[in-house]
Amino acid sequence: MLQVISTKGAVMSSFHRTACLLLLACLVVFAIALQAQEFDRQAPKQPPSSAQKPTADQSEGLPADLPTWAYGFDNATEGPRADSPESDARGGPDNGALRHVPGSPLSFTLTQIRDNSGPADWFPNDHPAMPDIVAHGHKPDVVACSFCHYPNGKGRPVNTNLAGLPYSYILYTLSDFKNHSRGSSDTRKSNTNQMIKFATLMTDDEKKDAARYFSSMKWTPWTRVVEADMVPKTYIANGIYLRLPGDEVEPIRNRIIETPENVEQMEVLRNDRSGFVAYVPTGSIKKGAALVLTGGNGKTTRCTICHGADLMGLGPVPLLAGRSPSYLVRQMYDMRNGKRSGEWASLMIPVVANLTTDDMMAIAAYLASRDVSSGSATASN
Repeated sequence: MLQVISTKGAVMSSFHRTACLLLLACLVVFAIALQAQEFDRQAPKQPPSSAQKPTADQSEGLPADLPTWAYGFDNATEGPRADSPESDARGGPDNGALRHVPGSPLSFTLTQIRDNSGPADWFPNDHPAMPDIVAHGHKPDVVACSFCHYPNGKGRPVNTNLAGLPYSYILYTLSDFKNHSRGSSDTRKSNTNQMIKFATLMTDDEKKDAARYFSSMKWTPWTRVVEADMVPKTYIANGIYLRLPGDEVEPIRNRIIETPENVEQMEVLRNDRSGFVAYVPTGSIKKGAALVLTGGNGKTTRCTICHGADLMGLGPVPLLAGRSPSYLVRQMYDMRNGKRSGEWASLMIPVVANLTTDDMMAIAAYLASRDVSSGSATASN
């Protein structure tokens, strides 16, 4: 009997020890989980990728040396990215709160700010009175020009700067879109097809009104250019590089990273007094200057011959100084790749024929870096 009791006691003692060990293990696991949850809550969030798988037509036709960063993509294998007016990058769903930006007495809700048939105009005294096509578009199929290009015509890297371009050049461009003489080397870039549709549906008078409006405005600084080896860590949303919260950095590699100076002011509130900073590889401005000003020992033609000694344009030829470097690279590449075949583009094709994507990046870095604050960009080293 004593032996049985002793055996029972030993079994019970062993059971208690096992139970205690299991309880201790659970407590440790629970503590680790809590710590991980707290860390995850405090850490900067990497927005989930909105990229989709590309269709066969989209992925197979992309050129091998395509500078995908200039078209709003990380690589040539991802598909088009979803673009929602209520995306996190644009501030999420509208809660009805009135928003404000520095220097403006006006207030708008996110819904009003995002209205593509009449987007918020924070600074109506900064520009002439907008014609109806610029302010409201042409319902139901043509959105307001000011939605993408902003009331001041400065736009974003995903589209283009229109302010200060020649009246005739803007009309030629719309004609090229309508005639399918202007496309994109990256078939995933949807707003090129949107412009083809808009240019087809706009009336001649609407095109003239828009061209007259944007060409009437003076081109002023919009993009600050910085040479760097390391850049703020970014993600792509709505075709634009947006900085992640925090201070993380990454190598610039063979790219230009053009991002808002203030993500909330630009991407969420659409403040058209809040511009961009373009990070370019170290040494690219000097390399670009040689190509722009001398032609690079016969590799190309000096830009100053047609675009003016100050690179601010000549007659119907557009200005280049201070413009979005991402946009400039896209245009050079599209012309070299046969995606722009209009009357004016045909004059540029021999100029870009021998340029590599690195050359284009350097040229764009130099052109974007020119100071246009005085109304004249000095072309110099």
